[in-house]
Amino acid sequence: MCELLGMSANVPTDICFSFTGLMQRGGNTGPHRDGWGITFYEGKGFRTFKDPNPSCKSRIAELVQEYPIKSCAVVSHIRQANRGGVCLENTHPFTRELWGRYWTFAHNGQLTDYQLLATGRFQPVGDTDSEMAFCWLLNQLEAKFSQRPTDPDELYGFMATCCDELRKLGVYNMLLSDGDDVVTYCTNNLHWITRRAPFGQASLIDEDVTIDFNQETTPNDVVTVIATQPLTNDENWHKMAVGEMNVFHFGEPIFNRVASK
Repeated sequence: MCELLGMSANVPTDICFSFTGLMQRGGNTGPHRDGWGITFYEGKGFRTFKDPNPSCKSRIAELVQEYPIKSCAVVSHIRQANRGGVCLENTHPFTRELWGRYWTFAHNGQLTDYQLLATGRFQPVGDTDSEMAFCWLLNQLEAKFSQRPTDPDELYGFMATCCDELRKLGVYNMLLSDGDDVVTYCTNNLHWITRRAPFGQASLIDEDVTIDFNQETTPNDVVTVIATQPLTNDENWHKMAVGEMNVFHFGEPIFNRVASK
């Protein structure tokens, strides 16, 4: 399957360290060689870099790794194709507009009967189950709310029930962001960690790289990183439960719900 990487931070932060570990899993230390992508938010705008080639050999991935683009919200994905061909239009993440904001989505897993999902005006461009699920989710949100609810519990409570429906179709791990909030939903494998003062050191699992976060941050920084599998071997990552949704707002949790079994 694919792997996800997301970040939510209270100050613009680069994700070079985590991305360095992820890109090695794209065809080097992992089998996810069917493309990769990453989206950085800046205010209401965003920058997306995609490549249908393996991230471990991608010159575009090297640019992202070496150029410290700073953002408060990041969504990234490396792909092992199971639905849809290996091409740019099927490469995650996907972005659409809703309620005057750009929403970006990436999915890890495999769904069945996804062709039956009604997507309304949100039509997929490629032929993946992931993009179809994203368009269906946005269509459900737009049908339920004419404008974005001011109460996060109302918005994300309904979104969680929609994700529960998608989980009935198969494995559905996802990241979703509008630039302010980063939404996570787990079927089987999704982990997160929040780094805050006092900061320490961390070492990547997939690359011989160690960083001292104390040298890279201020005492007020709060950075949450979400990944399919932990990226470091000396930190305490939290594994999400089946049917769990977590939402982070500038690094801090604002919503949590675990579906009843």
